[in-house]
Amino acid sequence: MTNKVFLLIAMVCAILAMVVAWPRTAIQADQQVYQTPYPWIDSSSGGMNPIQPVPLTVDLDERAVALGEKLFHDPRLSGGGAVSCSVCHVMDNAGIDGRKTSMTMVGQSDTANTPTVFNSGLNYHFLWSGCFDTLEDQIEGVMLSPLYMDAQWPEVISRLVVDLNYMEMFTDIYDDGITPANIRNAIATFERSLITPNAPFDRFLRGEVDAISADQKAGFVLFQSYGCVACHQGINIGGNLMAPLGVFQPYFGADVELSDTDMGHFSVSGQERDRHVFRVPSLRNIARTAPYFHDGSKATLRQAVVAMGKFQVGRDLPEGDISLLVNFLHALTGEYKGRPL
Repeated sequence: MTNKVFLLIAMVCAILAMVVAWPRTAIQADQQVYQTPYPWIDSSSGGMNPIQPVPLTVDLDERAVALGEKLFHDPRLSGGGAVSCSVCHVMDNAGIDGRKTSMTMVGQSDTANTPTVFNSGLNYHFLWSGCFDTLEDQIEGVMLSPLYMDAQWPEVISRLVVDLNYMEMFTDIYDDGITPANIRNAIATFERSLITPNAPFDRFLRGEVDAISADQKAGFVLFQSYGCVACHQGINIGGNLMAPLGVFQPYFGADVELSDTDMGHFSVSGQERDRHVFRVPSLRNIARTAPYFHDGSKATLRQAVVAMGKFQVGRDLPEGDISLLVNFLHALTGEYKGRPL
């Protein structure tokens, strides 16, 4: 066993040891004390626990949200004037395009699956490779990429300044009007507004103990005991760290031709330790965002759970456990504008 693999496994085991050691005590919620088999749930607010509920609201400038939404759907932000952010991030399709991999500017299949834009403001890293640390940087990176939107800032600005509605909206918010920085800020503000609170599991975390079924509760217990929570935690149940794909056995076959996307963060850093290291995806609304993984290779939640058991946990999961875990993942679908996503 190489030192790198040993250190990775040791790190995972250390995290799991902290998780399973969490004290099993009575929980205080709305002045009522009840005993819970789920040791890290503070049903009143999520507390200092590995998973917290999505906030019910976010404090944002509504003018910037409206402007950002308009820009998000505007193809004038692309080089050919034909592609908008919403082409890949379809708002009435859980913020994805539903394809195995996204489409490029020239109509060819890319090598990366399109992540959902919903709850993206809760992430700490962006794109599968984690090559951007802020929404603003990710927005500019995709806009200027010849592969995706192929835009040039002078061309984009020249198109927007002749639009009187845009001029009014920008000057109402920003003293310096239409600039690349303000365009990035407006779109990022809109994307930060795309939270999906009130998933059944979030209501359960807040003390509504019957918000999820007995099978979903059992699935959550397995989610913890198998160690899934070591990487999928925080408000977004992921999205806040980078992790290797293929901890217990290689994910990629020796005879498979790998793409830059398959290299993970290695394509950004060039450091061997980052080979096949990816941003851990959020599990929020996961039942609505198939297909799965960076390459879109898993068409169903069941396939994704089986693969995670094999490559990340080192287990061939029993069929009953797979079913319970999938049930639990269905409890993570939230609401947008008061309706289930």
